[in-house]
Amino acid sequence: MIGSLTGTLKHKSPTEVVLDVNGVGYAVIIPFSTYEKLGDLESRVTLVTHLHVREDALQLFGFFTEEERFFFKLLISVNGIGPKIAQGILSGISVPELRQHIANGNISALTAIPGVGKKTAERLVIELRDKIGKIGRGDAGHISTEDGSELRQEALLALTSLGYNRQQAEKAIRQVLQETTGEKISLQDLIKKALRLAANG
Repeated sequence: MIGSLTGTLKHKSPTEVVLDVNGVGYAVIIPFSTYEKLGDLESRVTLVTHLHVREDALQLFGFFTEEERFFFKLLISVNGIGPKIAQGILSGISVPELRQHIANGNISALTAIPGVGKKTAERLVIELRDKIGKIGRGDAGHISTEDGSELRQEALLALTSLGYNRQQAEKAIRQVLQETTGEKISLQDLIKKALRLAANG
């Protein structure tokens, strides 16, 4: 799992960059909000990333901030919204504005985003409103363990990629989430605690 990339900016466009990381060029899909923050070509850049796995392709999405990546993951968790639509949404509106419109159920403001129709806007509100309400400013990357399905899947992928079998990983993650019920926990902390439990059997 590629969590971030730091390298030399070799190419940039409003939708994609190429980062040279130790001689390997990574093509990374980005939203316009990230493009606006990039420096000049040949500058040093760090992007947090999300690897989207499909049957026919691996797509690497990059973001300038952890908050952008977190909301990208929230968006693609919504029924009917794939990475391309999520990328378009983040290109058309800032994260604070998006959070506010979803929390307030502002359908008209959401449909003003390019590529978002009324049905998509309604799904955003229905499926994300409660989650957004639990996330205050500065909490990007953290989510209440009462609603940790996305966090659970990310942690499961991390543990299985480190060699633990699925049953071991699920048991450790479930125990950590039970012990922290009602609290906010980051993916990094969840993985660390689950690794300790899995290592101890």
